[in-house]
Amino acid sequence: MQKKNIISIISIINLALIMILGPSVLASNTATVNATVTVQNISVSVSPGTVSYGTLAANSSKSTCEVSATQTVTNDGNVTEDFNIKGQNSANWILDSTPSTDHYVHKFATTGCPWTNGTALTTDYQTLATDVATSSNITLNLQITTPNPSTVFSQQSVDVIVQAVAHQ
Repeated sequence: MQKKNIISIISIINLALIMILGPSVLASNTATVNATVTVQNISVSVSPGTVSYGTLAANSSKSTCEVSATQTVTNDGNVTEDFNIKGQNSANWILDSTPSTDHYVHKFATTGCPWTNGTALTTDYQTLATDVATSSNITLNLQITTPNPSTVFSQQSVDVIVQAVAHQ
């Protein structure tokens, strides 16, 4: 009889262990989620990227149309972009909306030639174009008006900066 009791006790212990440890899994099944990602690339280029207005008299204007320097601004990124634009003060001249003593005006337009009315640049970013698709471009023309008068007669660097941001 003791043998039966030992077997019964072992059976009860085994049953208790199975209940405590839970049933064992004999099969499994899986599924895959295919996931991909592309890093956003914001990129802009300006071609030809240079303008030489030449030598101008005080209080005179010249546009990129007149010097065959129309610019092409291209979305080189992989998302739709907005373009912003700003001018800068030179070493001796201040960018302004009206020419005065050592104050010059630089305007921009997204129209072709001949030059038409443009918007005066400032030293803060302004909207140049919005919703520009990947690999698309816009036309950019510029016009400078020299100071009236100028006290400086050396060449001035009056660069224009174009910025690209992701279109929202």
